[in-house]
Amino acid sequence: MRVPLSWLREYVDLPATETGRDVQAKLVSAGLEVETVERLGAGLTGPLVVGRVLTVEELTEFKKPIRFCTVDVGQANGTGEPQEIVCGARNFTRGDKVVVALPGAVLPGDFRIAERKTYGRMSRGMICSSDELGMGDDGTKGIVVLPPEHEVGTDATALLELYDEVLDIAVTPDRGYCLSMRGVARETAIAYGLPLRDPALLDVPAPNSYGHPVQVTDPVGCPRFTARTVVGLDPEARSPIWLQRRLQKAGMRPVSLAVDVTNYVMLELGQPLHAYDRSRLDGPIGVRRAEPGEKITTLDGTVRALDPADLVITDDRGPIGIAGVMGGADTEIADAGADPGTGQVRGTTEVVVEAAHFDAISVARTARRHKLSSEASKRFERGVDPQATAAAAQRAVDLLVLLAGGTAEAGVTEIVAPGAPRTIAMRADHPDRVAGVAYGRETVVRRLQEVGCDVAGQDELVVTVPSWRPDLGEPNDLAEEVIRLEGYENLPSTLPRPPAGRGLTERQRTHRRVGRALAGAGYVEALNYPFVGEQVLDQLDLPADDPARRVVRVVNPLSDEEPALRTTLLPGLLAALRRNDGRGSHDLALFETGLVFRAAAEPGVAVRPPADRRPTDEELAGLDAVLPEQPRHVAVALAGAREQAGWWGGGRPADWADAIEAARIVAREAGAELTVRRGRYGPWHPGRCAELLVVADGAERTAGHAGELHPRVLKALGLPDRTCAMELDLDLVERASTGPVPAPRISVFPVATQDVALVVDEDVPAAEVERALREGAGGLLESIRLFDVFTGEQIGGGRKSLAYALRFRAGDRTLTVEEATAARDAAVALAAERTGAALRGA
Repeated sequence: MRVPLSWLREYVDLPATETGRDVQAKLVSAGLEVETVERLGAGLTGPLVVGRVLTVEELTEFKKPIRFCTVDVGQANGTGEPQEIVCGARNFTRGDKVVVALPGAVLPGDFRIAERKTYGRMSRGMICSSDELGMGDDGTKGIVVLPPEHEVGTDATALLELYDEVLDIAVTPDRGYCLSMRGVARETAIAYGLPLRDPALLDVPAPNSYGHPVQVTDPVGCPRFTARTVVGLDPEARSPIWLQRRLQKAGMRPVSLAVDVTNYVMLELGQPLHAYDRSRLDGPIGVRRAEPGEKITTLDGTVRALDPADLVITDDRGPIGIAGVMGGADTEIADAGADPGTGQVRGTTEVVVEAAHFDAISVARTARRHKLSSEASKRFERGVDPQATAAAAQRAVDLLVLLAGGTAEAGVTEIVAPGAPRTIAMRADHPDRVAGVAYGRETVVRRLQEVGCDVAGQDELVVTVPSWRPDLGEPNDLAEEVIRLEGYENLPSTLPRPPAGRGLTERQRTHRRVGRALAGAGYVEALNYPFVGEQVLDQLDLPADDPARRVVRVVNPLSDEEPALRTTLLPGLLAALRRNDGRGSHDLALFETGLVFRAAAEPGVAVRPPADRRPTDEELAGLDAVLPEQPRHVAVALAGAREQAGWWGGGRPADWADAIEAARIVAREAGAELTVRRGRYGPWHPGRCAELLVVADGAERTAGHAGELHPRVLKALGLPDRTCAMELDLDLVERASTGPVPAPRISVFPVATQDVALVVDEDVPAAEVERALREGAGGLLESIRLFDVFTGEQIGGGRKSLAYALRFRAGDRTLTVEEATAARDAAVALAAERTGAALRGA
């Protein structure tokens, strides 16, 4: 909502020294979000005067139309002689009153006016358009042509109100009353402690039976409808400058007098209006729901198929408007124009003004259904004062009579559905308890009365809510009004005191440790939406019977292309990697932790819980039972260089071993032992895929997979070559935890290192050999590391050599060579028994 400060001063006697910035600070303190304060006329200096075009000479020797004009500016130029001006605009003629910038003037954008020779003539000034003056769109896209009554030489800056300040307020959905000057003025008056001149306080004639006939068949959708008629309008009457300028400052374009008046009243009072050309109405005005198959051509020229849920305005021919959204073209106000035969000016001379109140939900659904948002629908959706319809209609009638020479007919139609004002019971100290501040009853009552409430009672207050505040529906809403008017900045800052033992759970601590450990290993966290399209599961090469294909579909998805909840983290993480790679970041290491959603083999149906009481434990258990399983997963994705090249040496590309190491990092932080085996699953390359297992609940279970992705998957998803990934069921890994990880003990005794090279069949996993060595070495083994893998003719075909470094240490003594050798031999013996390993060279 754009609020000109000059217009605001009509309703609140602000101090003359108050600037737009001062008013902004006050309104922000009162809870309104004033985004900017625009200074109109900044950088504009005169002389800028009214001139009358005396002569117009067409210069035809140039590629584009150019006119050489003489303009009478009175004594503004100091000589009284006509001013010679070269102009390219075509929308004015001899005798028109225009705005002239004389030499020495500066227009917005630091455009300085001076005498200069152009197109072979001397130009001493400029005839100005609305854009050049910073006035906004006036619909002409050309020179400002003034009404003939303005005197030549008059200061145009005052006439056109070029100097002003405009507050741009972002109105939240619960503060719809601030989409009007009346609403903003009320908030301003409260903020300054000044009285309000309410523009809706008008003398309105009582309804009678001889107004324009109206039939409302849906009082729920339209509980109030007022119709007034004005006849004898001058079709050539134009909106005065003050009216046009207020509309422009508020961000609206002047159209015609009748339309401008309805827009002006809407901005002033917040009540949308519609004006019908009475000569184009056929029978009484009706309000009903649309019938199947009905269509309407709206004011924007679009033919729209109506839905039976749409509330429409009708006459005997059918729909003539979509209630609260947009009028129809059939009853549009006609522009003035001369009859070709007689030369007589024709146009709309009789107008029926509609001021109605429409149901907010109905208007919102209709506007979204037709993708048609208007200034009217924006206000009805947020709540309009139903008591303002009669005053708004009266205000429009008064302006049409005043500005277009019309006559208001005595007939007044007003249809009102029965209703009562809303009341809210609230303890007087309720705002005190909400804010933690002792306001006291007097302050609470005073603040509620300032916003328009009627308050009765002592300790127990009965508050009658004003008609323009539909957002006030319960005691907490009233408490919020008291708190914001007393000032959010005055609330004390108090930190809550957490009770002992209420810190993070072990699960939360594990998740945080995992995230920190991956970040420390060089991974960057990516947070992705939990929605996927089912086609991505095909791109990941998942088997047809894979449980990950049982997705949960969202009834109202954000995107029709992604209607399902994810069953794996890989689609979102790989999409993030693809986006970053496409933007020039080729060396990537991303991770994500989050929930995945697995639908049950036979999904149940949730029973809607009651709204009038707390659901029973059985009802809550029934709701929980039909929820999908939601385990937390962790995943990584790598591409490009894992180690950068530099003066220190060559770099290293990311490979499948990095993905497996990421899984080991996660398992270490969770305190679980991870088993790595050769695997084959979905998106991973069958020769470079590791199956990750843990022992949980007494059984060995697959927790995830890691390795290099299949080239077919890379091509389908548009990923870089040799992209690697890992995904683990973090909840399952956590269940496999052996408890808190004990702190390592630092031994003061030296380490004994023994290297061993074992020859095994090529298909024997190194992890199996390592597991046997670790178990056979016993408690003296401190660590084991595979440092070399060799294949070649020396060891025979189909065989490989695995070289391990074994570190032995005792906590209470220095090991002898014999002890270390015995432990090594025991490890080799068990490896030979389990894997067929033989010492190389033996």
